[in-house]
Amino acid sequence: MAVPHPYTIKDAEWFLNHCKEQRKQKPLTNYELLIELKTEEKIIGGIGLSDVDRWQGTADIGYWLGENYWRKGYGTEACKAVLDFGFYKLRLRRIRIPAFAKNQASNALARKLGGVLEGTLRQHCRAKSTGKLHDENIYGIMKEEWDETRKKI
Repeated sequence: MAVPHPYTIKDAEWFLNHCKEQRKQKPLTNYELLIELKTEEKIIGGIGLSDVDRWQGTADIGYWLGENYWRKGYGTEACKAVLDFGFYKLRLRRIRIPAFAKNQASNALARKLGGVLEGTLRQHCRAKSTGKLHDENIYGIMKEEWDETRKKI
């Protein structure tokens, strides 16, 4: 899901209502979560699994953090928890990690998580903040790869 920038109260209200509606779906195909900085009791971002297909054993992971919280380990911590949930609770076999090709931090995080670059989709995504088209790198991580990677991060 594209996150608008700037992110307004109206955007937050829409997102919360959207999540309430998604929760009614059976079986769930999207798990949207907030990232809270407990020391400040403050929401600093969001993360989720989308397009969960229990039959195929697949899903996509997506995440965003407020700019003040970049490169502090919060993304890694949140992704680790959601990957654990996907692989060990939902019993998925593969999770896809998309990242704008020019977003060096997101690409680095995908690789840190053990994601393998599987290809680039040219002009695949339009940024909600600018309306510009972006190439999107697609990383994939298999459960067996996560089993090994999670021990190292």
